[in-house]
Amino acid sequence: MPESRKRCGSEDRRRERPPPRLGGVIFKAVGHGRPYPDHGFSTPRDWAAVPPRQVRLDELVTTKSALDLDHLLAEDSTFYGDLFAHVVQWRGVMYLEDGLHRAVRAALQQRPVLHARVLVLDD
Repeated sequence: MPESRKRCGSEDRRRERPPPRLGGVIFKAVGHGRPYPDHGFSTPRDWAAVPPRQVRLDELVTTKSALDLDHLLAEDSTFYGDLFAHVVQWRGVMYLEDGLHRAVRAALQQRPVLHARVLVLDD
């Protein structure tokens, strides 16, 4: 088989791959720390009063810049905690306060949204 024909066949196979659903960005930004004021929600009971809803991963700014792979890969990582991530919306920006590992798992599973409890803070 001629060399030009071999190359053409492999190029055709590469073109057939579907594009990734999430694009090139998972989060809006990676932050370090909480830029918003203390909200006083410190217990699971406090957060349980906030109804969960879907949020897009690409609208979230993380408050943690480090990821623990053991925690990410653990099957029971949410067994003892809230099933929903905790997000604080302040000045129009949505900060992922708790649930970074759940959000990364969602991205790895090609899901662009995450179920989270969103606490809206006023200025």
